[in-house]
Amino acid sequence: MYLSNLQQDAVFVPSEMKSLKSLTQMESRRGLENAIISNGKIVNVVSNSYGHIPNELFFKKAEQMLVEADLNFHRQTINRADRSFITDFIIEDKNQFSVKNDKDLILPMLRFKNSYDGSEKTSGHFGFYRKVCSNGLHVSQAEIEFSIKHSKNNTDLIMPSLNQLFDRFLDNEFYTITSKFNKMKEIEILDTEKFVKEILERTKLFRYECSDKNDNPSKKSREVIEILNYEALLLNESPNLWLGYNAFNAMLHRTLKKSFSQQEKLDKRLFNEIYEMA
Repeated sequence: MYLSNLQQDAVFVPSEMKSLKSLTQMESRRGLENAIISNGKIVNVVSNSYGHIPNELFFKKAEQMLVEADLNFHRQTINRADRSFITDFIIEDKNQFSVKNDKDLILPMLRFKNSYDGSEKTSGHFGFYRKVCSNGLHVSQAEIEFSIKHSKNNTDLIMPSLNQLFDRFLDNEFYTITSKFNKMKEIEILDTEKFVKEILERTKLFRYECSDKNDNPSKKSREVIEILNYEALLLNESPNLWLGYNAFNAMLHRTLKKSFSQQEKLDKRLFNEIYEMA
């Protein structure tokens, strides 16, 4: 299987930690002694105790975990302004799953995050990748635990063995959550505009109406409705809660200006609100 829509940003940009005094020839306040420089720009100011973790160390070690676990994967990389980064490993194996429609393929996914500006915690979690919309679904609760040891001159990253973690994810969360996907697919949406309005009232993700004086759907609301109707046509099925969730998920990842962590939190909230309707 070939995934053609994966984003491929450069995430191995030059980065280093330098003392502010060497850059400015001025003394700095205690706790703000060093600058993190990413691709020639200062993106963060940190203390002497901070251990800088370059993407080369973190993402390559994460990839090594998958290789050692003998997992086949496709890679997606995203760079936000040389400040925050993700690498998604989309796993292709016998556990690929379709939601009662062979065209609607879902694969297990591992997402690893890192940031140089402190906006994202260096972390990893399991999720799902949906081929139709090229989006990650972050409804899983399974985190990948690892520890970071900081010292003045060295940063050691201790990663777990992935084999047992992945098997546990497949045995528990993967099938539990994908069964919820199928349940959502069984609930037809009779009025897409009413559905979108109700979800927005529940989540406050953005405003449904154009303005106080205009009750028509806003541009973002229309985008969700259009995605929902288009995917129903593409998959030759009626609009349903599963497609409704994915329409919001697509809007969340493509249009709304949110951090990776905010996207994941909002994704889970959207899923829970829409699943309640089932």
